[in-house]
Amino acid sequence: MGWAPAAAVGVTPLWSRRNWLTLAALGGFVAVAVGAFAAHGVADPAAKELLKTGATYGFLHSLATFACATFMQLGARRARFAPAFFLSGVVLFSGSLYALAFGAPRWVGAVTPIGGLSFLAGWAVLVWAARGVDPA
Repeated sequence: MGWAPAAAVGVTPLWSRRNWLTLAALGGFVAVAVGAFAAHGVADPAAKELLKTGATYGFLHSLATFACATFMQLGARRARFAPAFFLSGVVLFSGSLYALAFGAPRWVGAVTPIGGLSFLAGWAVLVWAARGVDPA
């Protein structure tokens, strides 16, 4: 029996456009929920600020993931690599800030810059992808 690509046998690849758009929508949902909780359910100013920052970056990069689909529609096929960086950045950056706000040990804060670097890598991929769009 020979090898067949996942799509040929009816299996959706783990990193399909449908999956990353679903994850981006989930990220947006979580960002709005956390932002609302920060605004109305948290008294500690430090925790409130951590949640607000995490929600802002999470929401922004969930939207950036949706923008990748637009880039691809414009012919920038390389944009398909950016969602992995954006979404992992949301988990690492925003997730670590959420964890810190809820009392995680301070060493969890060492994860935050790794998420920030992931965001930057995603934007760098979009710069690279934009070079593939027809200049007309």
